Amino acid sequence: MMKLYWAPRTRSLRALWVLEEAGVPYERVRLDLSAGEQKSAEFRAINPMAKVPALTDGPLAVAESGAICAYVAEAVPQAGLAPPLGDPARAPYLRWLFFSPGCVEQAFLAKSGNVQLRPESAGFGDFDRVFDVVEAAVAKSPWLLGEKFSAADVMIGLDLHFGIDIFKLVPSQPALRAYVDRSRPPGAPARQGDRGSPGLNR
Repeated sequence: MMKLYWAPRTRSLRALWVLEEAGVPYERVRLDLSAGEQKSAEFRAINPMAKVPALTDGPLAVAESGAICAYVAEAVPQAGLAPPLGDPARAPYLRWLFFSPGCVEQAFLAKSGNVQLRPESAGFGDFDRVFDVVEAAVAKSPWLLGEKFSAADVMIGLDLHFGIDIFKLVPSQPALRAYVDRSRPPGAPARQGDRGSPGLNR
């Protein structure tokens, strides 16, 4: 059985979400970050970076929330959270998985820290461009891959929930707001007409 090491109000929510969507049994191990439990020798053997989330699956250990989303999607193919090899949707799926840590999170850091970078020098380009690209993608279809929800929506959906609802960094444009409402990450407030609890079939 998979075991998830997590803590509230962290990127662990991505891992929780994808595991709920996968619909398989798993064990949760909550770490108290204020007590430094993530720095224990036992946990550092699982993730030397001493960060959550981390996932074990038998003798295997996976860290980094994006890698966990990808791993779970591949390990539970019947959940349909990743296009199979050879599927044309595989290319945009991989792009969006990496867009989250490579562009969205970097844009958040620059914006919150008021760091001024030349767009041609920053790997993410610039803040407005990042969210214009995301907005264009979610405005034309329900999910990033069209009609099919995937682990990429877990990554970007949680990013937008944090960016709009928690950090207040991203303007709540209609298409972005509607996408977050459709997604509703675990722990986000329920909204009228939303899709219900994570893990429901779409």
